[in-house]
Amino acid sequence: MIVPMKHVTLLCVADAREATLDTLRGLDLVHLNIEAADSENFRDAQRLLAANQRAQWALYAAHTGKPVTAAPAAAHHLTPEQAAQLEAWLAQPLPQIEGTSEAKTTAILALAGIRQDLVNETDRLRREIQRVQPFGDFDITLPARLTEQGIPVTLFRAPPGRFPPAPEGAAIQRLSEDPAAAYAVLIGDATLPALCEAVPLPEMRLNDLLAREGAVSGRAAEIEAALKQAFPVRDELVKAEADLKDQCVFTAAVDTMREHSAVVWISGWCPASQTDRLRQTAKDNAWGLLLRDPDATENVPTLLDPPRWLRPTQFIFKGLGISPTYREADVSLPFFIFFSIFFAMLVGDACYGALILALALWGRRKVPPTPAARAPFTLLIVFAAATVVWGALSNSWLGFHPDCLRHPVCDWLSDPHTGMGNTMLLCFTIGVVHLSIARLWNAAVLFPDTKCLAQIGWVGVIWSMYFISGSVVGVLPMPGFMKIVLVVSVLLIALFMLKKHELKTNGADLGMLPLNVIGCLGDIISYVRLFAVGLASVKVAENFNAMATGFDWPLYLKIVPMLIILLLGHGLNFAMACLSVLVHAVRLNTLEFSNHKGITWSGTRFTPFRQNIKDT
Repeated sequence: MIVPMKHVTLLCVADAREATLDTLRGLDLVHLNIEAADSENFRDAQRLLAANQRAQWALYAAHTGKPVTAAPAAAHHLTPEQAAQLEAWLAQPLPQIEGTSEAKTTAILALAGIRQDLVNETDRLRREIQRVQPFGDFDITLPARLTEQGIPVTLFRAPPGRFPPAPEGAAIQRLSEDPAAAYAVLIGDATLPALCEAVPLPEMRLNDLLAREGAVSGRAAEIEAALKQAFPVRDELVKAEADLKDQCVFTAAVDTMREHSAVVWISGWCPASQTDRLRQTAKDNAWGLLLRDPDATENVPTLLDPPRWLRPTQFIFKGLGISPTYREADVSLPFFIFFSIFFAMLVGDACYGALILALALWGRRKVPPTPAARAPFTLLIVFAAATVVWGALSNSWLGFHPDCLRHPVCDWLSDPHTGMGNTMLLCFTIGVVHLSIARLWNAAVLFPDTKCLAQIGWVGVIWSMYFISGSVVGVLPMPGFMKIVLVVSVLLIALFMLKKHELKTNGADLGMLPLNVIGCLGDIISYVRLFAVGLASVKVAENFNAMATGFDWPLYLKIVPMLIILLLGHGLNFAMACLSVLVHAVRLNTLEFSNHKGITWSGTRFTPFRQNIKDT
């Protein structure tokens, strides 16, 4: 069920706003309407959080050996300030990762920033070395001295194989050549020959460039090793991140509070069943408290409270990031039942199900004995058990179909002439039952309003489309009376879907009725994906089995390749089957079923104002 909510307005004196929020945070009871904050305190908290997350990434990247990419190419020469900073980085001790988590974050980011600049400088030096290496190692002060004496010196490169002659009054010394160009020096006051390109003098001798590049890259490697060694600090930063997230939320709540004279207030939502506890806390702390029912236009957060055995389904909703709105319905029960059926049919193999079951049982024993930690494993146990049952019914065991395990259900599903049709019929039947539940649920909620008749009409349309789709693929004849059912159902929908006063504002819905009726046919046919994907999984397993056992070799030679093919083939098939669950099983519940039930999954999850990491 969806828990009823009360709107909360809480007032306190301005000087006690932080103490009030701290007490409220300890209650773990109220979902606050926190607005976007832009205060200096909030920006500081955000900066600290962002810095913490960047530091964690820097440690992780160093630990996993992710390469550091140099920034886009910079100028060939460093400015005096850049050169001085580089000398400091090469000569001074590195920042130490010690102290508080904030100090460690600062040190890690400083090291990461220095490493990035050193990598940039290494890249620049290597480009400079590549540029001047063809000219060899020479005294870079000599060209300046010759120029002062009236003998200009110009380095240049020329097209390969077409080396130009020296201009009149000058000399050319050829230095080297590669497939891209010839490299030389022009000595004398003359213009470079055509097709030749002047090359600026290097900033230092080639040998000095090589030595400098080695020193800079070595320092970057030293920092990389320091970050890699500091990886255990990441656990401390993860804990600090939770505190910083709490601080961001707390600061945003402080900024959200409205103020008038000496009074401040903030609004939110509280479960109706917990209002007595909130009243007592307000009385104990001298707060002002106003409680009221939600307005029809308000965006009320949704808190689902299904029976205990259905609570693991909340893990799926949370993982998918979906929630019904406050005024919709809790569909945990049909979601759980049909998701189990879809999971079983899509995975399809009893051995795959047994493997998932074994892993789920093992994982459940390893996690803390809390409902939240065990929820995913509880779900997997149910889904895996359903998969084993379906695999046994369809007689599929790792892609094999032993005759000794055949039974009437298996024969009905795998009959060479009618088996595919029977399986498609089963999928259509599951679909019509699934969608009919949604419409009948709507009718029960609307009763005794006449709009419930329109929902009954949709049930008739769904069953009509079931027979139409079955007759189209040749697995189910279309009874003659279903035509009458279809006509009557459409009339019920047209007559009772809207009240008279709604025709002016929502009359366009009547115009969409033909398309919606046709859409029901597509919804029923959509369930055939259970057959198609499940069959594909079985056929892939069969083909890998045939490949593994098809070698015409002696047993001692083929056992190793056979095992490799089976492991890789079934591993790939198993992964694809699990992926198909995320795509198709989720879609059938959150799209086809939800469209008929009227679930938009656009709700806001109830998130009480709380402190996730308690002070110790």
